[in-house]
Amino acid sequence: MEHLFKSLSDGNRRKILQLLKKKDMSVTDLLKHFDITQASLSHHLDILKRAGLVKALRDGQFMIYSLNLSVFEDAAAMLYDLFNCDQSK
Repeated sequence: MEHLFKSLSDGNRRKILQLLKKKDMSVTDLLKHFDITQASLSHHLDILKRAGLVKALRDGQFMIYSLNLSVFEDAAAMLYDLFNCDQSK
């Protein structure tokens, strides 16, 4: 979980996740929304992949990135359990 929260600490990575929430995209598509180099964007995507937040699938010469929703579900469940104040447990 520490990789998950560290990856979410950066504004560019949160913006990438917001964009991928709308649709799957290539680096070229994503780069249109940023004022950073392709190398920087690729670095952010690598961090998100290592945290399990995004998946990459090759489509010809392009890598198409999408959200990995199961990691978000696991994180939400962990946070719910952490902050659940139900006295019956």
